[in-house]
Amino acid sequence: MNPLIWSLLVTSLTTSTILTMASTHWLLAWISLELNTLSILPIMMKHHHPRSTEATTKYFIIQAAAAASILLASTLNAWQTGEWSILHTNSSLTTTLATVALMMKLGLAPAHLWYPEVMQGTTLYTATLISTWQKLAPLALLYLMHTNLNPMMLMTLGLMSTATGGWAGLNQTQTRKIMAFSSIAHMGWLLPALMTNQSLATLTMMLYLTTTTTIFLTLAATETKTISDISTTWTTSPIMLTTTLVVLMSLAGLPPLTGFMPKWLITKELTTLQLLPLGVALLLTSLPSLYFYTRMAYMTMLTAPPTTAAGKMKWRLNTKTHPTMAMMAVLATMLLPLTATLYNST
Repeated sequence: MNPLIWSLLVTSLTTSTILTMASTHWLLAWISLELNTLSILPIMMKHHHPRSTEATTKYFIIQAAAAASILLASTLNAWQTGEWSILHTNSSLTTTLATVALMMKLGLAPAHLWYPEVMQGTTLYTATLISTWQKLAPLALLYLMHTNLNPMMLMTLGLMSTATGGWAGLNQTQTRKIMAFSSIAHMGWLLPALMTNQSLATLTMMLYLTTTTTIFLTLAATETKTISDISTTWTTSPIMLTTTLVVLMSLAGLPPLTGFMPKWLITKELTTLQLLPLGVALLLTSLPSLYFYTRMAYMTMLTAPPTTAAGKMKWRLNTKTHPTMAMMAVLATMLLPLTATLYNST
């Protein structure tokens, strides 16, 4: 792709997300979401392959349907209340319709079936973009609407997403599909945090972005597309595979690592608000996710695949590491001692 066109698309993608975050008018937010969708479509189709074309078409249809629902919701709100402001979305019909549309954009259960297929049809770097940066604009609208949202609806959707992300990920062997269901499960944890404590939801989102970006960068550097690929990558880059093991455990939410922090704080917040059954249900539904993370981690460095080479390592080490990978790996694994500081500063 021409560097000028590439820079234009990336700038448009970034600007549209920032515009959505900064807007308080429904029409401006809708235009920004449409610009965001149109900016990422050529990036997804850059590799001329039938799977990428199929994934781009699916992504476009879903995002267009969700954007049309948001436009309908905002028009109904203006008709009923005379307000175009996102902060004054008081109509229950509008908030319900907008919530469903945003859930569709985020790929949360029960509107999640398009998400793993789109992730599987793109490259690992594009999948990183879809699972991290593309979450920011819909989440920004949920933040702006949170005072008028239905708490029961969001808690139910969060629990459904956590359960779906865990159970559906058990049957997968493709790393991109596993990361897609992982993203669905993590977004399920974010919704209860959004209804109870917005600063905690911000912290959860930041840690999700950090750990997910780190694991995608390591998978992309070693070109790991399936679970069986993980077991044969040890001879290419042992240090990177060890990092992958630790980051996967952090993504699973095991105690000494960064990923334990959001689950710990969300469970504490739900217990404080007398929502202990929901907290227990979220913890139980995250156990299947822990299983498939552990399975991936086990395949990284704890198995010895059959090899025909006499040497322990390949003679040519050509693993392309990303410059920010080391810093991201440290943030994704060692932030737990800073829990109090991060919790009070977000």
